[in-house]
Amino acid sequence: MAAAAYPFTTFNFSVEINRGQDGGALVAAAFSDCDGLDMSMEVKTIREGGANDRQIRLNGPAAYANLVLKRGMTANFDLWKWFSDSIVDPGLRADAEVVMLGEDGQAERARFRLARCVPIKMKAPALSAKDGAVAVEELHIAYESLVLIPGKG
Repeated sequence: MAAAAYPFTTFNFSVEINRGQDGGALVAAAFSDCDGLDMSMEVKTIREGGANDRQIRLNGPAAYANLVLKRGMTANFDLWKWFSDSIVDPGLRADAEVVMLGEDGQAERARFRLARCVPIKMKAPALSAKDGAVAVEELHIAYESLVLIPGKG
């Protein structure tokens, strides 16, 4: 009998963003939240004349959600600079990878590769003098394709 497969946990992950021409990592900080690894496919339905008991279903185009990243704001303003640079140069793109890690923080469980990313929303933290909460900034990224690469462990 094969060993039971245990579900992956979500608390250990990394996000790697690399700008096109620069080649190096864009952000040197960790994110607390990552959401939007989502793809769907539109289905086209065709009715054949005289065949009232069935319909033909064809694959349509794939669609991708927006990646939403959150992190505590620091003196590293690379995300803000990327957004500003994308306004000046609308053709500027980056590639990103979201890596799910094992409980030990080392073993790679899965890697999601996002191609031709562009920042579409940058949100500053909500400010309040009432409490001492961490200032969390939020970045939304649109991407053109999503590929899952299974981990080795």
